[in-house]
Amino acid sequence: PPTASTTVPGGATSISHGSAVFNSIGCSVCHTPAIRTTQPSNITPSLGAANVNAFSDFEIHHMGTGLNDNVSQGNAGGDEFRTAPLWGVGQRIFFLHDGRTSNLIAAIRAHASSGSEASQVVSNFNALSTASQQDVLNFLRSL
Repeated sequence: PPTASTTVPGGATSISHGSAVFNSIGCSVCHTPAIRTTQPSNITPSLGAANVNAFSDFEIHHMGTGLNDNVSQGNAGGDEFRTAPLWGVGQRIFFLHDGRTSNLIAAIRAHASSGSEASQVVSNFNALSTASQQDVLNFLRSL
């Protein structure tokens, strides 16, 4: 993954607070900060047995009617998606599985809809002060 910034955007205090809030409101349940220990690598030994700061659990989750694209893949229905890694999210210009938005707040809020496992987390985000929401955005953009 790209190296996350500790100072940009918003400064170290904002990013650090945003990281703590990201965890406390439940985002890290699915967007797990680190996957522990990769498999051994026969090609690049330094990549074996390493932690990966993917910000994903790589599992399939129900994301509700709002994100449902009616496309089934394997055993996953149209409202089920693998948790996207957030590494490099600060360098992206489009968000969600179909690139429907360039607005990070809109992407967060799109996680809430009927049947979504993330609805409560989005409600937690929406209940934050404007400053705390901005700290979460700064944290995400630092990745």
